[in-house]
Amino acid sequence: MTQTAPARHIGRTTLYFFGALGGILFGYDLGVISGVLPFIGKLWALTSWDKGVITASLSVGAIVGALLSSRSNEILGRRRTIMAAAGIVVVGTLAASFAPAFALLVVSRLVIGVGIGLSSSTVPTYLSELAPAKWRGALGALNQIFIVLGILIAFLVSYGLGPSSAWRWMFAGAIVPAVILLAGLAFLPETPRWLVQNGREDEARRVLASAHGTTADLDGEIATIHEVIRLDTEEKPRIRDLFSGFVRPMAVVALLLAIGQQFSGVNAINAYFPTMLIGLGFATQAALLSGVLLGVTKFLFTAWVVFVVDRWGRKPLLLIGNVVMVLTLAGAGLVVLNVHDTSTRGLLMLVMMVLYLVGYELGWGAVVWVMMAEVFPLKYRAMGMGVSSVVLWAATGIVSAVFPLISDPGALGIGGSMFLFAAVNVVLFALTRWLVPETKGRTLEQIELDLRARQGVSGRARG
Repeated sequence: MTQTAPARHIGRTTLYFFGALGGILFGYDLGVISGVLPFIGKLWALTSWDKGVITASLSVGAIVGALLSSRSNEILGRRRTIMAAAGIVVVGTLAASFAPAFALLVVSRLVIGVGIGLSSSTVPTYLSELAPAKWRGALGALNQIFIVLGILIAFLVSYGLGPSSAWRWMFAGAIVPAVILLAGLAFLPETPRWLVQNGREDEARRVLASAHGTTADLDGEIATIHEVIRLDTEEKPRIRDLFSGFVRPMAVVALLLAIGQQFSGVNAINAYFPTMLIGLGFATQAALLSGVLLGVTKFLFTAWVVFVVDRWGRKPLLLIGNVVMVLTLAGAGLVVLNVHDTSTRGLLMLVMMVLYLVGYELGWGAVVWVMMAEVFPLKYRAMGMGVSSVVLWAATGIVSAVFPLISDPGALGIGGSMFLFAAVNVVLFALTRWLVPETKGRTLEQIELDLRARQGVSGRARG
């Protein structure tokens, strides 16, 4: 057996902390627009369509970034792709902070989105390929913890800067996590699976020893990775291959998760909740403070999920989350339509949205990013995460652009929009129960080899 000493310059805590830190970029730039919109809406006399365009522009840029991520992951590796993403976010954030008009702010948000798209499709892969199987769910959920932490920080910054209407400084806050991420990843390793694929097995052994905290069974892990790579070298992956053979069921699951996460309504709440409350009669600072309470809820329940995702399993959490979201969205719709006192209506809406986010973070928040990185075989993982991220960001863009229009009093209104999202979550419950498998406690290679075996493809899972 080959003996490999653990890398002494890096610990698991540092490794996973900086690996997941890309989530803060994702979360901050998703959340900050909720604090900015009330101020630029008045300053530039924005219409509902304009607000949707500014909010959705991040998603459009993220689609471009996600499209680029597959090729970048294969050529540059996971680590350097995340570093490039952080650099792009810095450039776009500086441009947004100084944007003098609507059009330039939209362009700046597009640039930021490119970086976020690269990061959001790569960070889960980076974490899943570093984590031991028994901790992969919890460590993968770190990405979602950092996303909601980024949203919470954005809400806090918006509330703190609200009295001075300093919306440019709200945007500028994204530079801090981007710089920390860029600096931290300069000292972190590439994933062992990418290193083995590129003929750097000695480095892969050192990374596995450091990330797993032991040199035990390194030969077995390296051999398993080699076996999967051997099976995958028969032909180069193409996008159409994601929807054929043994890969197709998992591609369908990943796309269901990607679309469902956004169509559940979460980013309508993240981006527009203060604006909704202002429309219902709340003062601006009170609305921004309500956003902070939502952010705290998201963070606390996402952190709790880390401790149960590998015990309860992925699928039960998704289903429980759907039930909670259906009930609270329906309740919010009833409140808007039937409660007419401004203070009472606002308070009840806040309660419903807090409970809604409890359900979301229990299931569709943390679990989706963990499972999307788990279900794809190694050969298709980078491409599959790229395609899934493109679809997820497209769904985000659709919800972000359309919600101001459908929630307008002349259309469905806020109450009708809540009922619409509740109906979507009923459909998601049924599809999840029917299509989504359980993946907890299994190595990525076992998942792939079992899929191959069930489809009659060479290779059998061991253990």
